[in-house]
Amino acid sequence: MAAMRAVKLMVFNYLMVVYIFYNPTDSGAVQLNSENLDMTLASNELVFMNFYAEWCRFSNILQPIFDEAADKVRELFPDGGRVVMGKVDCDKENSVASRFHISKYPTLKVIRNGQPTKREYRGARTVDAFVDFIKKQLEDPIKEFHHLKDLEQLDTKKRIVVGYFDRRDQVEYNTFRRVATNLKEDCVFHVGFGETVAAMHPPGHPIIVFRPDVAVSDANDETFTGNMNNFDELNIWVQEKCVPLVREITFENAEELTEEGLPFLILFHTPEDTQSIKDYKTIIETQLMSEKQNINFLTADGKQFAHPLHHLGKSMSDLPLIAIDSFRHMYLFPNYKDIFVPGKLKQFLQDLYSSKLHREFHYGPDKTEDNTVEVIINQDPKKPTTPPESTFKNLGPSNKRYTLLKDEL
Repeated sequence: MAAMRAVKLMVFNYLMVVYIFYNPTDSGAVQLNSENLDMTLASNELVFMNFYAEWCRFSNILQPIFDEAADKVRELFPDGGRVVMGKVDCDKENSVASRFHISKYPTLKVIRNGQPTKREYRGARTVDAFVDFIKKQLEDPIKEFHHLKDLEQLDTKKRIVVGYFDRRDQVEYNTFRRVATNLKEDCVFHVGFGETVAAMHPPGHPIIVFRPDVAVSDANDETFTGNMNNFDELNIWVQEKCVPLVREITFENAEELTEEGLPFLILFHTPEDTQSIKDYKTIIETQLMSEKQNINFLTADGKQFAHPLHHLGKSMSDLPLIAIDSFRHMYLFPNYKDIFVPGKLKQFLQDLYSSKLHREFHYGPDKTEDNTVEVIINQDPKKPTTPPESTFKNLGPSNKRYTLLKDEL
């Protein structure tokens, strides 16, 4: 018995040391390093990390703000295991900085359930903004409905995942909730329990259904057929459904998309035009899937992005239209209706890759195989032209906000 008590005491002391070490009570953000990082990530639902360098003036400006926010967050969420705001000195922790692909200071990353999210924090850098962000991150990611007819009122422009469960304490629901926590920025999650959804699934056999954004796509509902107790399997399936091949660019996500470094193929459309979005998505998904590693397929509200249209010499009355932004120049797809001609849009991309678009803008049209010159309307062959400069590159990470280690674009 004495030996057993001694073992229990050792285990208790060990757990207390771990709790104190990985859930410290000192003021400010937790200093993370290669020794305590993995345990911190594994033992907390949410970790908000500030990657900084002491010589970076933007890092020095941010540090007291981030530390003050960490103190407030600790007061709001005192229970261990929920949230930690941490900081990494990248000069001292090169391996940690490399692991998270840090290319600018300060970079703010979010880790949920031990997994990095795709998006960095790019919002306001104030104490209140950080605290509000943490609160939002810790909200329940799933909205419960109490009548099936409520599902008829869901936003058809949103990608939605709906779960039908017997009870909230089901193991499968816990897996569903973890997936929803990881992907709540990409999809809207809804759930119904018990009698509310009894007609939608057999007893003891929950169902998870993906509902596409039918207002702007021609996709159909799909039901998950895998193992609902397998987090990785469900997470991959939901991610494939919720992260579209064609994305909408907004002022909120433009910096993130630009930093990915891939040229943009953009459909500019009027706010009320959903048909051109459907057509564009269908063509991309059926003809250009093989190009997804080389280019970002985007749609853009022409009213919001009037400035790029102006650079192209176009206005709202010219929409819809398609253009490439290579982060050096912008190139206009000559005739929007040609997207319905198989191979035309793909050839436009090939002309970008081969530098033909850039070459022809500067030196006139290339000669064809029979040595004739392709006729281009309204172009004087004696006067080389210059394509409009990229406007979207200006929406990338700014050297007035970050210290950029290298030019990713």
